[in-house]
Amino acid sequence: MEKKFASQADLVEKKISFDRLSKHAYAYTAEGDPNTGIVIGDDAVMVIDTQATPVMAQDVIRRIRGVTDRPIRYVMLSHYHAVRVLGASGYGAEHVIASRDTYDLIVERGEQDMKSEIERFPRLFQAVESVPGLTWPTLIFEKRLTLWLGKLQVEILQLGRGHTKGDTIVWLPQDRVLFSGDLVEYEATPYTGDAYLSDWPATLDSIEALNPAMLVPGRGAALKTPEEVKAGLNGTRAFIESMFESVKRGVEKGNDLRTVYRDTYAALKPKFGHWVIFDHCLPFDVSRAYDEATDHRHPRIWTAERDREMWLALEG
Repeated sequence: MEKKFASQADLVEKKISFDRLSKHAYAYTAEGDPNTGIVIGDDAVMVIDTQATPVMAQDVIRRIRGVTDRPIRYVMLSHYHAVRVLGASGYGAEHVIASRDTYDLIVERGEQDMKSEIERFPRLFQAVESVPGLTWPTLIFEKRLTLWLGKLQVEILQLGRGHTKGDTIVWLPQDRVLFSGDLVEYEATPYTGDAYLSDWPATLDSIEALNPAMLVPGRGAALKTPEEVKAGLNGTRAFIESMFESVKRGVEKGNDLRTVYRDTYAALKPKFGHWVIFDHCLPFDVSRAYDEATDHRHPRIWTAERDREMWLALEG
């Protein structure tokens, strides 16, 4: 009997929190499920990552309407993954913002990513039939975009590659609040299937250099103090470096992927095994790390078929 993805057995609904971080910033979090950030300016609202379907987006909108009636004018995509972008149509925003690299990834692999993610983690795609198709950005930038929501300065920055090549953060310098997308996780296992593992630590350094007082990670609780921000950055960095180093050691020994995976699982389980979606992410993480340590500098496209083949090879 084929072993299913670990996430397919994850059917427990999570408790949602809607936390105010500053006059302008809110965090919609759900115990390790994908987070959404909200920026409330003087004349408009920006939503950062959309939830996975338009139906799921309605709960975010309901909570926004509990604190403001200003129009939701902007949706910002921290990267291209389906669980982050497919709810965009639910907001009726005038502009969907993404980096040029994120746009290119949607063109190159958006369809395959949508199909594979939905199959991997069905609970995260409630009312998937409400998704009209791929989310296409309408406002594309390179490296940096500054918006003013009235008097509120919003910096949209591509600081470097990490979780994907298109990773984008939102930085509110007046409030010192940063929305990281999946570049930073908090007590949640980073997914690195599309990552640039050699680059990721330097990108975290660039985030840290902004000296945020508060940070909304891609998964996990909102980080509300500089100490918590530091813990989130350090934890993400520790996982990325530990996992990649373990894989590189196995490659240097000439071990095959299955052996490298089992050795890396054993090495990381004591420290990180309690993190959300550890068992689900690690096969994808090690597979990408093995590729990067051998002959695939750039991430290969994941398809539903490749997902199943990899899972069966490592976990079956």
